[in-house]
This record gives sequence, structure tokens and C-alpha cells, in this order.
Amino acid sequence: MKLLNFIALASSLILFCSNNKIDDDKTESKKKKQPNIILIYADDMGRGMLSSWGQKHFTTPNIDKLVDGGMKFNHAYGSNFCAPARASLITGMHDCHTQNEYYTLTRPGIWLRDSKDVDINKIQEQIHEFAPPRENEVYLATVAKNAGYKTAQFGKLEWGFATTPERMENHGWDYHYGFYDHRRCHGFYPPFLFENGELIEIEGNTHADCAVTPKKESPENFKIRWDFTGKKQYSEYLVLDKMLEYMDENNPNKTDQPFFLYYPTQLPHGPVQVPEIDEELKNAEGLTSLEKEYATMIKIFDNTVGQIYAKCEELGILDNTIIILSSDNGHEVHYEEDGRTFRRKTKEGKAFDNITTKFYSDQANDVFDGNDGMAGLKRDNWEGGVRVPLIWYWKGKIKAGQTSNQLVNNYDIMNTMADLIGVDQVEGKDSFSYSKTLLKGKGQEKEYTVFASKLGPAIVTKEGWKLRYQIKDDVFQLYNINEDYREEKVLNDQHSEKVASLKSILLKECDGDYTNGGYPQFFEPDPVVRAQKAKKAAKKKKSKS
Repeated sequence: MKLLNFIALASSLILFCSNNKIDDDKTESKKKKQPNIILIYADDMGRGMLSSWGQKHFTTPNIDKLVDGGMKFNHAYGSNFCAPARASLITGMHDCHTQNEYYTLTRPGIWLRDSKDVDINKIQEQIHEFAPPRENEVYLATVAKNAGYKTAQFGKLEWGFATTPERMENHGWDYHYGFYDHRRCHGFYPPFLFENGELIEIEGNTHADCAVTPKKESPENFKIRWDFTGKKQYSEYLVLDKMLEYMDENNPNKTDQPFFLYYPTQLPHGPVQVPEIDEELKNAEGLTSLEKEYATMIKIFDNTVGQIYAKCEELGILDNTIIILSSDNGHEVHYEEDGRTFRRKTKEGKAFDNITTKFYSDQANDVFDGNDGMAGLKRDNWEGGVRVPLIWYWKGKIKAGQTSNQLVNNYDIMNTMADLIGVDQVEGKDSFSYSKTLLKGKGQEKEYTVFASKLGPAIVTKEGWKLRYQIKDDVFQLYNINEDYREEKVLNDQHSEKVASLKSILLKECDGDYTNGGYPQFFEPDPVVRAQKAKKAAKKKKSKS
């Protein structure tokens, strides 16, 4: 009897240990299956600036490598300019909502001062009083962190026009290094940066404004750009070095913990500033010095991508790392020169009305054609202002060399990432997962996407219908961008029913007010002030009538 009891006990122990081993193996298998994720986010980079989308004046070989080894999207959208694009990306919400409902953007310039004048606690209090962090909100980094990832952010601030250490932590970042102020990002030689809330002085950089340069070209401005007094360390190199160092110290093959790294670079946002002109461009024909310098900003960014890729190879993690590359908004001309390239006016000096006339590269003498032949620039609701490059690379998982024409937006990255790392979709978000498209070449498509702009909101459907609204002139215009790439043929009269249906959807997405998809809201984010102004405007309008 004792022998039988012993045998039964031994069998139970063996079964228990076996089951535990199976559970441990499942856990270990899940760890191995969870891919690392690196999101590289350019600033003001139109897709036409990349050789994979036709750039002729220089090459972007490292970005091309991601395209050749992964999937590029031809119908990917961002937002109309920097701050709302970043808020949209990390909230998973589009930028046509009432801001108080989902996010409040902060004002720029509060950190723009000498390091000795920076009182972190005082400035943080001022920002939080104006725009307090939202509690219990799910952000892009939160999704990864809740799934067991280490999370880190490097470079340009990831939220609004000014941020704080507390807000960064609230958004799910375990580690962060870079800028806390949007306006400081317009210079490339910061006297200080922040690392996890600690102010880090940068030796040799002495300009409180980070050595921001004048925008337009002139002999005087050329001298300012190439005077390196107080400009010793270039921010892109500082941030990249910190990220590569972090990757070394947190190699998932050694820590058994995957990471989610977010790299929002300043490049190629102007004003133009580089340490030297890239070798490929020094003797490039048909380009001015300012144009060569701007193109060098793209080349520096491309080299950054190459170094991140090489580090993944060196650490032995490339096969299990997803690399995503995109931009916040469409193209912008940061290399305007009198008599050379025209930004917001025709060659005859007339301003675009953005109804019958608009920016085209061939008409404004934009030598780079950064908007890839589309209409418009940053801040516009024309395609050139909001359509962005988007590349997904995952060696062996995403089939190499694919091009997708599926309609996607950068706020869709949140739930797409959730699918890929094996966690539940985040409910209550605008984010739509296209993970099946990435892994199988085709999946369910979203019906439409919406975006805001300086001019007003717009909606684009998966069939190619586009309705844009210009608030100032109260004008709706319908296009079919699949048949009319340059947005030249207004189709309102031929398709009045389509206009009506898209107006209804767009109004709903703008939370019942088209002006939520307009530019002014991003510069008057205080909901109380905005409500007061709206009330005064309504009263004034009523008294006139």
C-alpha cells in the first residue's frame, strides 16, 4: 500500500513538474515571439525626398533597404503639422476631434532659455496647470509597456509644443532623452537636453535658442549658418549616440525583455543647419548651397536609419525586430530663395487661394519635388501636405519588396502594433489594425480616414473619394484622387450625393463642428478660452443679423 502511495505521489510530482515546464516553455516561447519594435519618425519629410519614391538629386540607400526588404504604403497619411501629428500618433486618435475630449496641446517656447534660468519644477507646474496629464489614458507606449516591453523615447518631444518629465512618464516611457520644447527643436545645437527629467548641459553649445538660423537665403544668412561659434555638438548625433548606447545596454538577447523604441528626429525640419555638406551632394549639379544643405539633412537622417539597422545586426536582434519608418506630415519647403523656389506664392507673386490655385512643385520651381507631384504643402489639406512615406520592415515575417495601396493613417499604428505583439486591441480609439496586410499581404480595410489642416478638415475613402473643406470660404470640394492625382478636377456637380454623404461623416468625425478640423484650435488649446471666444463670435454674428 505504501509502495502504491509512493508511486502515485511520484507520478503526481512528475506530472506537476511536466505541466510547469510546459507553462514555462509557453512563457519563454511568448517572450521569443514578441518582436522588438523601433519606430523612426521624420519631421516634415515628404515622400518625394526619398529615392524609393523617385528623388533624383541624391540617394537614400538605408531607407531604400527597408523598402526593398519590407512593405511600403502609397496611401499613408499623417496630420497637417508637427504637434497634432505627434499627439495623434501616440493617442491613436485623429486630429479632428475636440481637443479637450482627447488631448490638449501645449504652448511652445516655455523651455526656451539659458540652462541657469530653467526651474524644472516651476515650468512643469505651469504646463500642467494649463494642460494637466490625462489619467487612465492609453498611449502608444502604454500598449507596449503593459505587454512587458521596455519603452524608450529619443529626440524631439513626443507631445504637443512643450512637455514635462511627468507627462513623459504618464505616456508610458521608462526612459527618455532629448528635447522638451517644440521651438528649441528648430535649432540643432542645444545648450542642454533632458534625460529622464534631468537637465544635461551640452559642452560647447552656447546658444539659448539652440542656434536656430534664419529661414530664407541671403549672403548674411549664409554666413550665420556656417559660423560655428558656440555650435560644437549637433543634436542628431547626440540623440543617435544615446539611442545606440541604450540598445547596447538593453539588448533583448541578454535581458530577455523586448523593447519598444521611438525615435522622433528633428530632421529634416528647418531652418536648414548641417555640420557639413554630404559628399554625395558637394558637386551635385543644378543645386544651390542652401538646397545642398537641406538635402544633406535628409542624408544625415538616412545615415541614422542605417546605423540603427546596423546596431540591430550587431546585437543579433534584426530577425526579431520590427522597424517602422514614417513622417509626421507631408512636404515643406525649407530652402526658399528669392527668384529660385516659391513657397506660398506663384512665380508672379500672387498668393495661392487654395481653391482655384495651389502649390505644385513644377509651378513653384521646387527642384526636389518633395511632395511627389501632389498638390500642397505642410498645413494644407491637399495630398502633398498630409500623405507621408510609411515603411514596415520585419525580416522573414513581412514579405520583402511589397507595395500596398491600402488606406492607412499613422494613428493606426497603435492597434496594428497591439496585434503584432499579441495583445488585445485598445477600445475606444480611432486606430485601425492592418496587421493582416503586413503579414499576409492583404487584410480588412478601413472605410475612410480624416485629418485636420490650416485650411480645414478633409476625408478620404478607401475607394479614393476625397472631400476637403475650406473653413474661411465655406467651400467643399470633391475629388477622386485615384483618377486625379494632382487634385485638379472638382466633382461636386457630377456627384452631389457623394458630397452630401461625406459631409455628414466628416461632421460626425469633427464632433459636430467642422472648425475642430481647422488650424486655429491648435493655437488656442485652452478649452475655456476657446469656448469664450466661440460665445463672443456667436453673439457678434447674431447682433449683425
